[in-house]
Amino acid sequence: MSTGTDPLAPLAQLPGVPDAVAEVRKAVDRLYGHRVMRRRAAEVTSESALRGARASAALAGADWPLEEVRRRSDFSADHESRTVGAALRIAAEAGQLLSVWRHSPLQVLARLHLLAVGDADPAAGRPRQFGEGVEALFPLELKAAESVEVEAGPAGPVAELPPAPGAEEVAARLDQLSRLLIARAEGQGVGTPALVVASVVHGELLALRPFGSHNGVIARAAQRIVLIAEGLDPKSICPAEVGFAELGTDAYRRALAGYLAGTPEGLAAWIAHCGRALRLGVRESTAVCEAMQRGMV
Repeated sequence: MSTGTDPLAPLAQLPGVPDAVAEVRKAVDRLYGHRVMRRRAAEVTSESALRGARASAALAGADWPLEEVRRRSDFSADHESRTVGAALRIAAEAGQLLSVWRHSPLQVLARLHLLAVGDADPAAGRPRQFGEGVEALFPLELKAAESVEVEAGPAGPVAELPPAPGAEEVAARLDQLSRLLIARAEGQGVGTPALVVASVVHGELLALRPFGSHNGVIARAAQRIVLIAEGLDPKSICPAEVGFAELGTDAYRRALAGYLAGTPEGLAAWIAHCGRALRLGVRESTAVCEAMQRGMV
Protein backbone atom coordinates (compact mmCIF):
# COMPACT_ATOMS: atom_id res chain seq x y z
CA MET A 1 0.00 0.00 0.00
CA SER A 2 1.32 3.47 -0.78
CA THR A 3 1.73 6.04 1.95
CA GLY A 4 -0.95 8.12 0.23
CA THR A 5 -3.62 5.71 1.45
CA ASP A 6 -2.53 6.05 5.07
CA PRO A 7 -5.34 7.90 6.92
CA LEU A 8 -2.74 9.61 9.11
CA ALA A 9 -0.69 10.94 6.19
CA PRO A 10 -2.58 14.27 5.90
CA LEU A 11 -1.79 15.06 9.54
CA ALA A 12 1.92 15.07 8.75
CA GLN A 13 1.35 18.01 6.38
CA LEU A 14 -0.60 20.23 8.75
CA PRO A 15 0.99 23.65 9.40
CA GLY A 16 3.81 23.36 11.90
CA VAL A 17 3.85 19.57 11.99
CA PRO A 18 6.78 19.04 9.56
CA ASP A 19 8.85 21.43 11.67
CA ALA A 20 7.86 19.62 14.87
CA VAL A 21 8.80 16.27 13.32
CA ALA A 22 12.17 17.59 12.14
CA GLU A 23 12.99 19.16 15.50
CA VAL A 24 12.16 15.94 17.34
CA ARG A 25 14.20 13.84 14.92
CA LYS A 26 17.20 16.14 15.31
CA ALA A 27 16.99 16.09 19.12
CA VAL A 28 16.59 12.30 19.31
CA ASP A 29 19.47 11.69 16.90
CA ARG A 30 21.72 13.95 18.96
CA LEU A 31 20.88 12.01 22.13
CA TYR A 32 21.51 8.65 20.45
CA GLY A 33 24.88 9.96 19.32
CA HIS A 34 26.01 10.77 22.86
CA ARG A 35 29.15 8.84 23.75
CA VAL A 36 27.55 7.44 26.94
CA MET A 37 25.04 5.58 24.76
CA ARG A 38 27.85 3.42 23.34
CA ARG A 39 28.46 1.60 26.61
CA ARG A 40 25.71 2.48 29.08
CA ALA A 41 22.56 2.51 26.96
CA ALA A 42 20.79 -0.01 29.21
CA GLU A 43 21.32 2.25 32.23
CA VAL A 44 19.94 5.25 30.34
CA THR A 45 16.89 3.18 29.33
CA SER A 46 16.32 2.16 32.95
CA GLU A 47 16.64 5.71 34.23
CA SER A 48 14.36 6.99 31.47
CA ALA A 49 11.70 4.46 32.48
CA LEU A 50 11.93 5.52 36.13
CA ARG A 51 11.73 9.24 35.38
CA GLY A 52 8.97 8.74 32.85
CA ALA A 53 6.93 6.70 35.33
CA ARG A 54 7.39 9.32 38.04
CA ALA A 55 6.21 12.06 35.70
CA SER A 56 3.27 10.04 34.38
CA ALA A 57 2.13 9.34 37.95
CA ALA A 58 2.47 13.05 38.74
CA LEU A 59 0.15 13.88 35.85
CA ALA A 60 -2.30 11.35 37.28
CA GLY A 61 -2.28 13.05 40.68
CA ALA A 62 0.67 11.48 42.53
CA ASP A 63 3.47 14.04 42.31
CA TRP A 64 6.30 12.40 44.26
CA PRO A 65 9.95 13.49 44.22
CA LEU A 66 12.14 11.28 42.07
CA GLU A 67 14.23 10.07 45.00
CA GLU A 68 11.10 9.08 46.90
CA VAL A 69 10.01 6.97 43.93
CA ARG A 70 13.50 5.49 43.69
CA ARG A 71 13.76 4.43 47.34
CA ARG A 72 10.18 3.30 48.00
CA SER A 73 9.36 -0.42 47.79
CA ASP A 74 5.76 -0.48 49.05
CA PHE A 75 3.21 1.06 46.71
CA SER A 76 -0.01 -0.18 48.30
CA ALA A 77 -0.61 2.19 51.21
CA ASP A 78 -3.01 4.68 49.58
CA HIS A 79 -4.33 5.93 46.25
CA GLU A 80 -1.24 8.04 45.49
CA SER A 81 1.20 5.22 46.19
CA ARG A 82 -0.91 2.81 44.13
CA THR A 83 -0.84 5.29 41.25
CA VAL A 84 2.96 5.50 41.41
CA GLY A 85 3.20 1.73 41.63
CA ALA A 86 0.95 1.35 38.59
CA ALA A 87 3.11 3.74 36.55
CA LEU A 88 6.28 1.92 37.58
CA ARG A 89 4.93 -1.54 36.71
CA ILE A 90 3.72 -0.32 33.35
CA ALA A 91 7.03 1.39 32.58
CA ALA A 92 8.98 -1.73 33.52
CA GLU A 93 7.06 -3.99 31.15
CA ALA A 94 6.00 -1.69 28.30
CA GLY A 95 9.21 -2.15 26.33
CA GLN A 96 8.85 -5.93 26.48
CA LEU A 97 5.44 -5.91 24.78
CA LEU A 98 6.60 -4.77 21.36
CA SER A 99 6.16 -8.09 19.56
CA VAL A 100 2.59 -8.42 20.84
CA TRP A 101 1.85 -4.78 20.03
CA ARG A 102 2.65 -5.34 16.36
CA HIS A 103 -0.17 -7.85 15.88
CA SER A 104 -2.50 -7.14 18.83
CA PRO A 105 -2.37 -3.62 20.27
CA LEU A 106 -5.58 -4.18 22.20
CA GLN A 107 -4.03 -7.13 23.99
CA VAL A 108 -1.17 -4.89 25.09
CA LEU A 109 -3.56 -2.20 26.32
CA ALA A 110 -5.40 -4.85 28.33
CA ARG A 111 -2.10 -6.02 29.80
CA LEU A 112 -1.15 -2.45 30.76
CA HIS A 113 -4.44 -2.01 32.59
CA LEU A 114 -3.97 -5.34 34.35
CA LEU A 115 -0.51 -4.23 35.46
CA ALA A 116 -2.00 -0.98 36.74
CA VAL A 117 -4.86 -2.37 38.81
CA GLY A 118 -3.83 -5.94 39.63
CA ASP A 119 -5.67 -9.14 38.86
CA ALA A 120 -7.84 -8.87 41.99
CA ASP A 121 -9.89 -6.15 40.29
CA PRO A 122 -12.78 -7.77 38.34
CA ALA A 123 -12.51 -5.03 35.69
CA ALA A 124 -8.78 -5.58 35.15
CA GLY A 125 -7.75 -5.76 31.53
CA ARG A 126 -11.12 -5.07 29.94
CA PRO A 127 -12.63 -1.86 28.54
CA ARG A 128 -15.49 -0.15 30.33
CA GLN A 129 -18.89 -1.71 29.94
CA PHE A 130 -22.23 0.05 29.64
CA GLY A 131 -22.96 2.21 32.66
CA GLU A 132 -19.50 1.97 34.23
CA GLY A 133 -17.82 5.17 35.34
CA VAL A 134 -14.37 6.42 34.55
CA GLU A 135 -11.68 8.06 36.69
CA ALA A 136 -10.73 11.68 35.96
CA LEU A 137 -7.73 12.19 33.69
CA PHE A 138 -6.38 15.21 35.55
CA PRO A 139 -7.16 14.99 39.26
CA LEU A 140 -4.28 17.31 40.14
CA GLU A 141 -3.38 20.51 38.32
CA LEU A 142 0.39 20.82 37.80
CA LYS A 143 1.78 24.16 36.74
CA ALA A 144 4.47 24.48 34.10
CA ALA A 145 7.94 24.59 35.63
CA GLU A 146 9.73 27.94 35.38
CA SER A 147 12.83 26.18 34.05
CA VAL A 148 11.10 25.05 30.86
CA GLU A 149 12.76 26.85 27.97
CA VAL A 150 10.68 25.32 25.18
CA GLU A 151 7.71 27.39 24.11
CA ALA A 152 4.54 26.08 25.76
CA GLY A 153 2.01 27.68 23.44
CA PRO A 154 -0.50 30.44 24.17
CA ALA A 155 -1.99 30.62 27.63
CA GLY A 156 -5.71 30.56 28.13
CA PRO A 157 -8.45 29.26 30.38
CA VAL A 158 -8.28 25.66 31.52
CA ALA A 159 -9.92 23.57 28.80
CA GLU A 160 -13.11 21.74 29.63
CA LEU A 161 -12.97 18.21 28.27
CA PRO A 162 -16.13 16.46 27.07
CA PRO A 163 -17.35 13.35 28.89
CA ALA A 164 -15.80 10.02 27.91
CA PRO A 165 -17.74 8.29 25.11
CA GLY A 166 -19.95 5.32 25.84
CA ALA A 167 -18.84 1.70 25.77
CA GLU A 168 -20.15 1.00 22.26
CA GLU A 169 -18.28 3.93 20.71
CA VAL A 170 -15.15 3.03 22.67
CA ALA A 171 -15.20 -0.52 21.31
CA ALA A 172 -15.65 0.66 17.71
CA ARG A 173 -12.89 3.26 17.87
CA LEU A 174 -10.48 0.91 19.64
CA ASP A 175 -11.02 -1.61 16.88
CA GLN A 176 -10.37 1.06 14.25
CA LEU A 177 -7.20 2.16 16.03
CA SER A 178 -6.02 -1.43 16.32
CA ARG A 179 -6.56 -2.08 12.61
CA LEU A 180 -4.59 1.04 11.72
CA LEU A 181 -1.65 0.03 13.92
CA ILE A 182 -1.60 -3.55 12.65
CA ALA A 183 -1.63 -2.27 9.07
CA ARG A 184 1.37 -0.10 9.86
CA ALA A 185 3.18 -3.07 11.38
CA GLU A 186 2.57 -4.90 8.10
CA GLY A 187 4.24 -2.10 6.17
CA GLN A 188 1.25 0.01 5.20
CA GLY A 189 1.48 3.76 5.62
CA VAL A 190 5.10 3.65 6.71
CA GLY A 191 5.76 7.17 5.42
CA THR A 192 3.88 8.88 8.24
CA PRO A 193 6.35 10.12 10.89
CA ALA A 194 6.53 8.34 14.23
CA LEU A 195 5.70 11.53 16.15
CA VAL A 196 2.39 11.82 14.29
CA VAL A 197 1.44 8.18 14.86
CA ALA A 198 2.40 8.28 18.54
CA SER A 199 0.50 11.54 19.07
CA VAL A 200 -2.65 10.10 17.52
CA VAL A 201 -2.49 6.93 19.63
CA HIS A 202 -1.91 8.99 22.76
CA GLY A 203 -4.69 11.45 21.95
CA GLU A 204 -7.18 8.77 20.96
CA LEU A 205 -6.68 6.82 24.18
CA LEU A 206 -7.11 9.98 26.24
CA ALA A 207 -10.24 10.77 24.25
CA LEU A 208 -11.74 7.31 24.68
CA ARG A 209 -10.68 6.66 28.28
CA PRO A 210 -11.40 2.99 27.57
CA PHE A 211 -10.77 1.69 31.09
CA GLY A 212 -12.33 2.63 34.37
CA SER A 213 -9.00 3.95 35.71
CA HIS A 214 -5.36 4.74 34.83
CA ASN A 215 -6.20 5.85 31.29
CA GLY A 216 -3.66 8.68 31.31
CA VAL A 217 -0.80 6.45 32.44
CA ILE A 218 -1.78 3.85 29.84
CA ALA A 219 -2.06 6.42 27.04
CA ARG A 220 1.38 7.82 27.79
CA ALA A 221 2.85 4.31 27.92
CA ALA A 222 1.22 3.53 24.57
CA GLN A 223 2.86 6.60 23.06
CA ARG A 224 6.22 5.31 24.30
CA ILE A 225 5.56 1.87 22.76
CA VAL A 226 4.68 3.47 19.42
CA LEU A 227 7.90 5.50 19.43
CA ILE A 228 9.82 2.25 19.97
CA ALA A 229 7.84 0.34 17.34
CA GLU A 230 8.16 3.11 14.77
CA GLY A 231 11.93 3.25 15.23
CA LEU A 232 12.22 6.82 16.48
CA ASP A 233 13.23 5.77 20.00
CA PRO A 234 14.10 2.06 19.75
CA LYS A 235 15.95 1.97 23.09
CA SER A 236 13.19 3.90 24.90
CA ILE A 237 15.44 6.63 26.26
CA CYS A 238 13.25 9.67 25.54
CA PRO A 239 10.73 10.08 28.40
CA ALA A 240 8.07 12.34 26.89
CA GLU A 241 6.12 11.95 30.13
CA VAL A 242 8.73 14.19 31.79
CA GLY A 243 8.05 16.83 29.17
CA PHE A 244 4.28 16.68 29.61
CA ALA A 245 4.71 17.15 33.36
CA GLU A 246 7.13 20.07 32.88
CA LEU A 247 4.81 21.82 30.46
CA GLY A 248 1.98 21.40 32.97
CA THR A 249 -1.50 19.97 32.91
CA ASP A 250 -3.10 23.25 31.83
CA ALA A 251 -1.14 23.09 28.57
CA TYR A 252 -1.79 19.34 28.33
CA ARG A 253 -5.55 19.85 28.67
CA ARG A 254 -5.61 22.69 26.13
CA ALA A 255 -3.68 20.62 23.60
CA LEU A 256 -5.91 17.60 24.19
CA ALA A 257 -9.01 19.78 23.75
CA GLY A 258 -7.63 20.70 20.32
CA TYR A 259 -7.26 17.03 19.44
CA LEU A 260 -10.81 16.33 20.60
CA ALA A 261 -12.14 19.21 18.51
CA GLY A 262 -10.74 17.48 15.44
CA THR A 263 -9.95 20.71 13.58
CA PRO A 264 -6.74 20.98 11.55
CA GLU A 265 -5.50 23.66 13.94
CA GLY A 266 -6.35 21.57 17.00
CA LEU A 267 -4.73 18.42 15.64
CA ALA A 268 -1.60 20.31 14.65
CA ALA A 269 -1.39 21.91 18.10
CA TRP A 270 -1.70 18.51 19.78
CA ILE A 271 1.06 16.98 17.66
CA ALA A 272 3.27 20.01 18.30
CA HIS A 273 2.63 19.71 22.05
CA CYS A 274 3.63 16.05 21.97
CA GLY A 275 6.75 17.07 20.07
CA ARG A 276 7.65 19.68 22.68
CA ALA A 277 7.17 17.12 25.46
CA LEU A 278 9.36 14.62 23.66
CA ARG A 279 12.13 17.16 23.19
CA LEU A 280 12.02 17.96 26.90
CA GLY A 281 12.27 14.22 27.56
CA VAL A 282 15.35 14.15 25.34
CA ARG A 283 16.77 17.02 27.36
CA GLU A 284 16.17 15.04 30.56
CA SER A 285 18.01 11.98 29.26
CA THR A 286 20.80 14.12 27.86
CA ALA A 287 21.32 15.47 31.38
CA VAL A 288 21.42 11.89 32.66
CA CYS A 289 24.06 11.02 30.05
CA GLU A 290 26.10 14.07 31.00
CA ALA A 291 25.95 13.10 34.68
CA MET A 292 27.08 9.57 33.82
CA GLN A 293 29.95 10.94 31.78
CA ARG A 294 31.10 13.05 34.72
CA GLY A 295 30.93 10.01 37.00
CA MET A 296 28.06 11.44 39.04
CA VAL A 297 25.76 8.47 38.34
